[in-house]
Amino acid sequence: MSVIVVTGTSTDVGKTVATAALAATLTGGDGRDASVAVCKPVQTGVGVDEPGDLAEIVRLAGVRDTREVLRYPDPLAPETAATRAGMAPATLGPIVAAVRELHDHDHVLVEGAGGVLVRLGPDLTLLDVADALQAPVLVVVGAGLGTLNHTELTVGAVTDRGLRVAGLVIGSWPAQPGLAEECNRTDLPRLTGVDVVGVVPEGAGAWDRDAFCAAAPTWFVPDWVQSVRSV
Repeated sequence: MSVIVVTGTSTDVGKTVATAALAATLTGGDGRDASVAVCKPVQTGVGVDEPGDLAEIVRLAGVRDTREVLRYPDPLAPETAATRAGMAPATLGPIVAAVRELHDHDHVLVEGAGGVLVRLGPDLTLLDVADALQAPVLVVVGAGLGTLNHTELTVGAVTDRGLRVAGLVIGSWPAQPGLAEECNRTDLPRLTGVDVVGVVPEGAGAWDRDAFCAAAPTWFVPDWVQSVRSV
């Protein structure tokens, strides 16, 4: 089992769709190339019976095995959402155990909440999860203004912890990119030292599964995908 932890430079950068795209790419869209499971340690902003991010990943990529450890109703950082709801906060042990329960899969993708330093629980961030799992971190980034600063800060936080950044994925690439987007696509690897390994088109999250799974492999650098497969 190989594990990749997926984070974003902020909320709403396309992390869930990028996770689904990577899952679809690794499975070949039909589950025959590799077995992929997805874990969402903490989900916020949804009620008990409402679909969360994992439901969207299942809808887009057809992933058959998912795990959600905790969910809180308010659309806030998990630690704050837990406090407001009077619920127990997230702790590291159950999250790591949930991921390890998926050991019979070739790949497990662990999707975080918001950015890499968002508190999942008191003194608990996605960096702690990645560290405990000794997993590389895939960073989903924005395309427009502000992304250079946000991405450098995120990559710095990951590497300062002694963890490896697996690559950068632009989570929503506009159909008609402007000057900022085009320059950022060139500047991101230059300034962070990390390659852009995937570019997801804007609006892909609204596609049906067949179209999404057919196109997803074209959004990632083939050599990078092969390196993930070979772990």
